[in-house]
Amino acid sequence: MNILVVDDEAQARDRLRRLLLADTDGRYTLAGEASDGLQAIEICKAQRIDLVLLDAQIPGMNGLDTARTLAALDPAPAVILLTAFEHDTLLAFANRLAGYLVKPVCRERLFEALLRVQNPTPIHCVGPVKPPDQDPIRTAPRRQISAHYRGGLRTVQIQDVIYLRAEHKYVTVRHVDGELLIDESLRALEQEFAGHFLRIHRNALVARDRVSGVEKRPDGGSFIKLRDCAEQLPISRRHLPEVRRWMREDEPEQRMHD
Repeated sequence: MNILVVDDEAQARDRLRRLLLADTDGRYTLAGEASDGLQAIEICKAQRIDLVLLDAQIPGMNGLDTARTLAALDPAPAVILLTAFEHDTLLAFANRLAGYLVKPVCRERLFEALLRVQNPTPIHCVGPVKPPDQDPIRTAPRRQISAHYRGGLRTVQIQDVIYLRAEHKYVTVRHVDGELLIDESLRALEQEFAGHFLRIHRNALVARDRVSGVEKRPDGGSFIKLRDCAEQLPISRRHLPEVRRWMREDEPEQRMHD
C-alpha cells in the first residue's frame, strides 16, 4: 500500500515516517510527503497513491477541502484524517473518509487504521452521511492496551487497568501487575472507553469498578481510594462534584449486587 503523509509540521511527518517504516515487513510504502494540500494533490495526480494520511489543520487549502479534491481523482486514494481536536473526528465520518486518528498518533492505532483500509467491513466502513442529531458510527473499544517494551510487545487487559495518568507526552497505565507506558492521548482513551473510566483530574482517569471511596485530607484536598492499589490519586476541585455525584448514584447498584 503506497502511502502519502501530509502535514505542515516536519516533526509530525518524521514521526509518521518512523512509524510506517518500523516492523512493517514491506507491507506499507512511504510514497511521499507533502506540507500542504496543493502539493498533496499534485503528488496523487503524478503517481499511484493508495492512502493519504492527511492533517486536518494544514494551511491554505485545509484538510477537508484537500480530501474533497482527492475524492474526485480517478482512482481516488483513501483518506485518513489526522487531528489534534476531538470535535474534528465527526468531520471524518460526515465526509465519508476512511477514518481518523487523534494526534499524537500511536503505533497501535495507526496500524489498526491501516488494516481497516486494507480489509474494509460493514462495521468499519463509514456509511452514508447521518443527520447531525445522530451519533457517528463508532468501532467497538479495544479489550486490551499494548505497548512495545524492550523489543517485545506487552499487553494489558482493560479490566485489569486501575488508572490512566498523563505524564508529559505519555500515559502511564497502572494495572494489577505493574505499569505500562503508552503513547496515546488521555482524552482519546476517555472517549474510547466511555463508561469504564471516571475522570478525577485533567491528567487522570480511574477504573470505576476499582473505586472504593474518597478521602478528605486535613489540608482540604480530596483523594480517590482504589482497590488493588495502595496509591491514592488527587481529585481536582473541578472534578470532585462529578465524582461525588457518580458515587451517590452508584451506591444503590453496589448494594443491590452485594
